Amino acid sequence: MATAVAALQRVRTSSLIDAIGLLLLGTVLVWLLFKFFEDPTRFLNVGIIGLTNGAIYGLVALGYTLVYGILQLINFAHGDVFALSGLVASTIILSVLGLEEDTSVIFVVLGLLATLAVTMPLFALINAGIERVAYKPLRHAPRLAALITAVGMSFIVQNVALALYDVNYRDVPNFIPRTDVFSIGGVHYTWNKLAVLIITIPVLALLTWFVQQTRQGKAMRAVAQDPEASAIMGINVNRTISVTFAIAGALAGSAGIVYLLQFNMRYDTGFELGLIAFTAAVLGGIGNLTGAVLGAMVIGLVQALNEGLDGTPGSDWTRSIVFGILIAILVFRPQGILGERTPEGA
Repeated sequence: MATAVAALQRVRTSSLIDAIGLLLLGTVLVWLLFKFFEDPTRFLNVGIIGLTNGAIYGLVALGYTLVYGILQLINFAHGDVFALSGLVASTIILSVLGLEEDTSVIFVVLGLLATLAVTMPLFALINAGIERVAYKPLRHAPRLAALITAVGMSFIVQNVALALYDVNYRDVPNFIPRTDVFSIGGVHYTWNKLAVLIITIPVLALLTWFVQQTRQGKAMRAVAQDPEASAIMGINVNRTISVTFAIAGALAGSAGIVYLLQFNMRYDTGFELGLIAFTAAVLGGIGNLTGAVLGAMVIGLVQALNEGLDGTPGSDWTRSIVFGILIAILVFRPQGILGERTPEGA
């Protein structure tokens, strides 16, 4: 009887939480509709900025969700690896290749491709090295030990970036035109914003194909499900984890370049952006690649609408709103937007 009463109480509590969540979601949607009809042009222009920023967050969030899917580890150092990759890319672009705003388009394209070709493998190796040195020895240790180590690695990478690049921001010339791709009724969509989506969408598609179709991708999914059973079936678990970290590092390298082409960057840029990307991964359903990008798009929109529309708390409250969303997701839908609810153990 007691068990039945406890089960009924859980159902009632769950239904109440779901109802509160739906009420909050409905309130937000009504407010968004009101803002849209108040000034559609401004709303859409701000929304485009949000989707662009969200696509960049998505590239970083993919690295978080990949590693978590395999190890159930929040690799806090990932954001700082992203920032360091952007700083290294700025050195390659400006000091090594000497690209400038008036450089011909062909040389700019070749230079950016060369920067990608150097940065992505380099940070794949760096991220795999971090896993080998910091995380592999703790494979069978309590999760708290690995979590504390991840925080420590975040500060180490951040201070390496500080030592190499000091506290000044780094940026590169506007290689991608800010001219309109199209303009409809005052709604502008520029080439630099389109370039972000041109990079993010193929990366997501290629990564999804790799995880779903290739032998190594299937090994990654198997290790994510059950490392011990995977080892018994002949899968090299350590190599699979190292490959996962390498892919996450390569994603951080590509995200660093994309971010650098849009904004400026310094040693601590990855700390806050990494937390935002992690929130996006949780929002979309951590461990789900498509969910990570979707969650990042939502976070990007929330940030842009809060900072770009009237009647909002403004940019000073952006962090609070983003992490308020994280808390709400953990309370109302812990599995995220596209995540699957898993049964709790007895």
